[in-house]
Amino acid sequence: MAKNRRNQSGAVRFVPALKAVLLCSLIGGFCVGYVLQKNKIYELGQQIGQRQQKLERLKKENQLLADRLAAMQLPQRLAERVRELRLGLVPPQPSQIIWITEPPPTQTATNAAGLYYAQGRRGSPANP
Repeated sequence: MAKNRRNQSGAVRFVPALKAVLLCSLIGGFCVGYVLQKNKIYELGQQIGQRQQKLERLKKENQLLADRLAAMQLPQRLAERVRELRLGLVPPQPSQIIWITEPPPTQTATNAAGLYYAQGRRGSPANP
C-alpha cells in the first residue's frame, strides 16, 4: 500500500488540504464581515443616541429662549426698557391715532347661503 502513495501525483495529495484551507478562509471571512457589521451597527446606535440627546437639549433651549422672548415683548417690559435707555418715547396722543373700522358684511355671504340651499339641500339641480 505504501507503493501506491508514492505513485500518486502531488496535486492529488494537496487537493483535500487546499479545500480545507479555502473553506476555513471562507468561514473566517464571513465571521470577520459579521463582526464588522455588528460594530458598525453599534456605532450607528451610539450616534443616534447622541443626536437624540442633542435634539432634546436644543428643544429645551429653544423653549427657554421662546419664553424669554415672550417676556421681553410684554408691553410693560418694553416701556421699562424705554425708560432705562432714555429714548424719550411717549405714547401717542389720541389725536394722532387713526382708527380703522371694517366695513359691514356684504350681501354676498347671505346670497351664497341661498345658492347652497337652492342647489344642495334638495338634491342635484337636475332632480329637485
